Amino acid sequence: MEWSLFLKQLQKKNTIIFNAVKTFKMVKSDEHQITVLFPSDSAKTEFDKISREFFNHFKTKVHNFSIEILYHRDMESLKIEVMTKRKIFEKFAEKNPLLKDLDDLMRFDLT
Repeated sequence: MEWSLFLKQLQKKNTIIFNAVKTFKMVKSDEHQITVLFPSDSAKTEFDKISREFFNHFKTKVHNFSIEILYHRDMESLKIEVMTKRKIFEKFAEKNPLLKDLDDLMRFDLT
Protein backbone atom coordinates (compact mmCIF):
# COMPACT_ATOMS: atom_id res chain seq x y z
CA MET A 1 0.00 0.00 0.00
CA GLU A 2 2.69 2.49 1.00
CA TRP A 3 4.78 1.51 -2.01
CA SER A 4 2.00 2.34 -4.47
CA LEU A 5 1.39 5.70 -2.78
CA PHE A 6 5.10 6.42 -2.91
CA LEU A 7 5.15 5.53 -6.62
CA LYS A 8 2.32 7.96 -7.34
CA GLN A 9 4.23 10.76 -5.62
CA LEU A 10 7.45 9.78 -7.39
CA GLN A 11 5.72 9.84 -10.77
CA LYS A 12 5.01 13.54 -10.27
CA LYS A 13 8.45 14.40 -8.84
CA ASN A 14 10.89 12.35 -10.92
CA THR A 15 9.59 10.38 -13.90
CA ILE A 16 12.99 8.89 -14.79
CA ILE A 17 13.38 7.14 -11.44
CA PHE A 18 9.67 6.25 -11.47
CA ASN A 19 10.02 4.43 -14.81
CA ALA A 20 13.03 2.54 -13.47
CA VAL A 21 11.40 1.36 -10.23
CA LYS A 22 7.72 0.94 -11.11
CA THR A 23 8.14 -2.83 -11.60
CA PHE A 24 9.73 -3.38 -8.18
CA LYS A 25 7.79 -5.56 -5.77
CA MET A 26 7.93 -5.48 -1.97
CA VAL A 27 7.24 -8.79 -0.22
CA LYS A 28 7.01 -9.31 3.53
CA SER A 29 9.35 -12.25 4.14
CA ASP A 30 9.25 -12.30 7.91
CA GLU A 31 8.00 -10.17 10.79
CA HIS A 32 11.12 -7.99 10.56
CA GLN A 33 12.15 -8.63 6.98
CA ILE A 34 11.12 -7.24 3.57
CA THR A 35 12.34 -8.64 0.27
CA VAL A 36 12.63 -6.21 -2.61
CA LEU A 37 12.31 -7.89 -6.02
CA PHE A 38 14.02 -5.90 -8.78
CA PRO A 39 14.38 -6.60 -12.52
CA SER A 40 17.89 -5.29 -13.29
CA ASP A 41 21.00 -3.82 -11.73
CA SER A 42 20.49 -0.47 -13.43
CA ALA A 43 16.98 -0.23 -11.98
CA LYS A 44 18.37 -1.09 -8.54
CA THR A 45 20.88 1.74 -8.90
CA GLU A 46 18.01 4.17 -9.46
CA PHE A 47 16.13 2.63 -6.53
CA ASP A 48 19.13 3.19 -4.26
CA LYS A 49 18.68 6.93 -4.83
CA ILE A 50 15.21 6.89 -3.26
CA SER A 51 15.31 3.82 -1.01
CA ARG A 52 16.43 5.69 2.12
CA GLU A 53 13.55 8.15 1.78
CA PHE A 54 10.99 5.38 1.24
CA PHE A 55 12.19 3.03 3.99
CA ASN A 56 12.52 5.84 6.55
CA HIS A 57 8.92 6.80 5.83
CA PHE A 58 7.80 3.16 5.90
CA LYS A 59 9.55 2.33 9.19
CA THR A 60 8.03 5.40 10.80
CA LYS A 61 4.57 4.51 9.48
CA VAL A 62 4.65 0.95 10.88
CA HIS A 63 6.59 1.92 14.04
CA ASN A 64 9.19 -0.78 13.41
CA PHE A 65 12.77 0.41 13.00
CA SER A 66 14.36 -3.05 13.08
CA ILE A 67 13.15 -4.05 9.60
CA GLU A 68 15.81 -5.73 7.50
CA ILE A 69 15.76 -5.20 3.72
CA LEU A 70 16.82 -8.02 1.39
CA TYR A 71 17.27 -7.59 -2.36
CA HIS A 72 16.53 -10.32 -4.86
CA ARG A 73 16.77 -10.10 -8.64
CA ASP A 74 13.47 -11.05 -10.29
CA MET A 75 14.01 -12.03 -13.92
CA GLU A 76 10.28 -12.45 -14.66
CA SER A 77 9.47 -8.76 -14.19
CA LEU A 78 12.19 -7.85 -16.71
CA LYS A 79 10.19 -9.39 -19.54
CA ILE A 80 7.90 -6.52 -20.41
CA GLU A 81 6.60 -6.94 -23.94
CA VAL A 82 6.25 -3.84 -26.06
CA MET A 83 2.95 -3.98 -27.91
CA THR A 84 3.09 -2.42 -31.35
CA LYS A 85 0.02 -1.75 -33.46
CA ARG A 86 0.92 -4.74 -35.62
CA LYS A 87 1.11 -7.10 -32.62
CA ILE A 88 -2.21 -5.83 -31.27
CA PHE A 89 -3.82 -6.35 -34.68
CA GLU A 90 -2.39 -9.88 -34.93
CA LYS A 91 -3.83 -10.78 -31.52
CA PHE A 92 -7.24 -9.54 -32.63
CA ALA A 93 -6.86 -11.40 -35.93
CA GLU A 94 -6.29 -14.64 -33.99
CA LYS A 95 -9.67 -14.16 -32.34
CA ASN A 96 -11.41 -12.98 -35.50
CA PRO A 97 -9.98 -14.40 -38.77
CA LEU A 98 -12.06 -11.96 -40.83
CA LEU A 99 -9.69 -9.20 -39.75
CA LYS A 100 -6.85 -11.01 -41.55
CA ASP A 101 -8.93 -11.10 -44.73
CA LEU A 102 -9.72 -7.41 -44.31
CA ASP A 103 -6.01 -6.63 -43.86
CA ASP A 104 -5.19 -8.56 -47.06
CA LEU A 105 -7.87 -6.62 -48.93
CA MET A 106 -7.19 -3.14 -47.54
CA ARG A 107 -3.43 -3.45 -46.83
CA PHE A 108 -3.45 -1.56 -43.54
CA ASP A 109 -0.31 0.32 -42.57
CA LEU A 110 0.29 -0.90 -39.02
CA THR A 111 3.88 0.19 -38.55
